[in-house]
Amino acid sequence: MMIDELEVTRPTGGRWQRRDVLCIVAGVVALALVVGAASTVSVPVNSDLGLVAVLPYPFWIGVLILNIAFFVALRGDADGPARRLVMMSLLVVFVLVLFGTPIFVTDIPRGEVAFRHLGVSDALSQVGVDPDIDAYFNWPGFFALLATMLAATGLDPVTVALWAPVVNVGLWLTAVGAATRFLTSDPRRRWLVLWLFCLGNWQDQDYLSPQAFGFFLYLVLIALLVGPLAARPAPFRGFRRADLAEWWRGRAPADDRPGHRVGALVVALLLIVVICASHQLTPFMMLVAITALTLSGRVWPSRLPLIAGIVLVLWLVYPASPYLVGHPPLEDAGLGAAITSNVVDRVSGTPGHVVVVQLRVLLTIVLWSLAAAGAVRDWRRGRLDLRVILLAFSPVLIFPVQMYGGEMLIRVSLFALPFIALQACSILLPTEGSARPSSRATGALVLTCFLLAALTVTGRFGNAQYDVFADSEVAAMDAVEEMAPPDSAIISAAHPTPWREDAYLDHQYRTIEDLCRQDLTPATCAPTVYEYARRNAQGAYLVLMKSAEASLVIQGDTTTPDFAEMERWLRTQEGVQLSFRNAHVRVYEVVPE
Repeated sequence: MMIDELEVTRPTGGRWQRRDVLCIVAGVVALALVVGAASTVSVPVNSDLGLVAVLPYPFWIGVLILNIAFFVALRGDADGPARRLVMMSLLVVFVLVLFGTPIFVTDIPRGEVAFRHLGVSDALSQVGVDPDIDAYFNWPGFFALLATMLAATGLDPVTVALWAPVVNVGLWLTAVGAATRFLTSDPRRRWLVLWLFCLGNWQDQDYLSPQAFGFFLYLVLIALLVGPLAARPAPFRGFRRADLAEWWRGRAPADDRPGHRVGALVVALLLIVVICASHQLTPFMMLVAITALTLSGRVWPSRLPLIAGIVLVLWLVYPASPYLVGHPPLEDAGLGAAITSNVVDRVSGTPGHVVVVQLRVLLTIVLWSLAAAGAVRDWRRGRLDLRVILLAFSPVLIFPVQMYGGEMLIRVSLFALPFIALQACSILLPTEGSARPSSRATGALVLTCFLLAALTVTGRFGNAQYDVFADSEVAAMDAVEEMAPPDSAIISAAHPTPWREDAYLDHQYRTIEDLCRQDLTPATCAPTVYEYARRNAQGAYLVLMKSAEASLVIQGDTTTPDFAEMERWLRTQEGVQLSFRNAHVRVYEVVPE
């Protein structure tokens, strides 16, 4: 979509105008509509389309009002003090709307992993860093920081996990905003990039996690590389020996303040170490991005890729070696395997779930298409920034290297998103400077972003049937972990289970999904689960909750009748008795042989 009709902005000198007040009021009204609408949603969610199927229409009116207010504000003096405050306020509301909606639905964190990460942090504070426990203790940087923060502040861990998506996205936007200040001089584009970044962030990786923390550090590092550590652009003169020698010594720095550069370099080196110590995947994304920018001649410290590579290898060889012994990094490499794991295997399940997956793909394609069109436009006008292109496409190089549990494509799209959004601005807001979008152009932008918002809400919360837990499910898990003796087995249907929050090392946690990975049919799977439970010397507890069962059904691993048949078979076996029951959970105790 090309928007060429523009008007001239009259500077307001930073004074507040009626438009600013109206935009602030519109933001407040939009937030009130969204909060009121979300608070009427009951849990558990009974739709394989997720929250989008149960959110009432005032929610969407609020989203529309918010987009209108943003683009009306964008037509003004986007760089004046008053307008900056207006834009920032609207952006804060937008983050609450897109990423905080589940907080208005329930006070329980979404997903199993947030609970598990709280448990890892608690265990690390008790036993220290033991790399033989599991993979988390091979990359303990984030968990050590989390444990320290919780101990120092006394904050409730569950509340921290509940608000983590909003806080993490806020941190990401701060880092993206810092980077874009060095990549475009147009304040309107900088605000639109942040808006598009929110609209394209369906990946749902902003929960309490090492990857969210690592992505923030990655973005800060990129901001340093395109800012204080950037080199002055030089014309390409071919691959001559003199040019290679100049590249090795380092390009001419763009920042003329030596102290500023050295300080930024020290921070960059610290970030590299912390990233390598905190997450398995982010260091590789970091290394590829640093190398691409350095080879382009736009980074002053030319040896930075070498330093980052050495730090990464040292971490893999020493602290992470217990995990890598049984999990070689390139064990499942290959483009075919990556496509099967990340694409083919995900487009399956119930009709609603398939629609959600397809809409995620559609949203990604739309944003990448806008970015491609923007890149062509910039190239024709001679203002294409090679750094943006490299940062947008360098994560793709990691895609065939690791399947990463079928989530590599999700991570690739997330790491590329800030720069895809920036490049898309060249087609949505093509003219830089003092010109502003016309009324017709503003209307087109509002409509486009509202449709993107609908896709984002669908994509982000499409799994709400199994990752938004009911109070009764959390209460049941608390009861089980309290009644189960140490080292007993707790078996859930699938991984979307709110467990391990404060008893990470106390029990053996298993799922029917993992025990019967090859065959979940009742005739095969039920005896496998029963045999495993009976052989545990300390006994076992079989926890069957509605959300975990829904995850298996929605993703096409089993059916509701098959799961019911499996439960009927298990509860009639010797040594199995019902020990706990509420509206959404049944717990069976299995005594050992």
